[in-house]
Amino acid sequence: MAITKGKIITIASVKGGVGKTTFLLGLANIYKNMNKKVLIIDNDLYSGDIEAILNIESKKDVYVLFEDITNNNFYEIGDYITHYDDNIDFISAPHDPRYAGKVRGNYLNLLFNRVSSIYDVVLVDTSHVLNEVNLVTMDHSSEIVYLINNNSMNLKNMRTMISIFSDMHLENYKIVLYEARDKGKTIFNKFDIKSLIKDNIDYVISSDYFNKDIDKYIVDGKIFNMLNKQKGKSMKVLKNIAEDLIK
Repeated sequence: MAITKGKIITIASVKGGVGKTTFLLGLANIYKNMNKKVLIIDNDLYSGDIEAILNIESKKDVYVLFEDITNNNFYEIGDYITHYDDNIDFISAPHDPRYAGKVRGNYLNLLFNRVSSIYDVVLVDTSHVLNEVNLVTMDHSSEIVYLINNNSMNLKNMRTMISIFSDMHLENYKIVLYEARDKGKTIFNKFDIKSLIKDNIDYVISSDYFNKDIDKYIVDGKIFNMLNKQKGKSMKVLKNIAEDLIK
């Protein structure tokens, strides 16, 4: 009987500060409510903050995992996974950012093969740098979700990234216009944005999802349930994204 593999979904951006991690955690909460088993991997190696947001200290991180695999000291993937609740686990970014540059992408082959047979959904947070780790992550991803906002440099960088995707013959990516991060910033309309990036916008997360109290959730180590703020059409958009990504 064939082994069912979980979906590996990478959340990315071409610029920092667009709300990537908040969006990822929102997806994790939706999948939790769908009774999916979720693993979050923090591959934002230099400035990953999944562990800080969830307010749970992990004993081992991505760097330790990389070192153990490289030195043949790896035994069980569970040794590197930290439990958050009944449905959500995570692997943290390096505790010391000085070790981030030592991590190479070769450890990801073993990691993704192991965890995709255990979890229904693997959500990977990344940096906006197109380095080896991110490229290998994309190779393993079922879906890649790029968040953009209403910022000229962000949109120009996204256009460059789309050109790179074309050269790589990579088509399994979605573009999300995330308006919830910068409420009221509407320099460009949707038509302008499509013209600038030379591609379509797959989804729009409206500014209705903006939460001025997000820092309180971080202090409390809780994942902000984005669906609690919305009803009707807006809620359907977020749920549709989550469902589409695991089809």
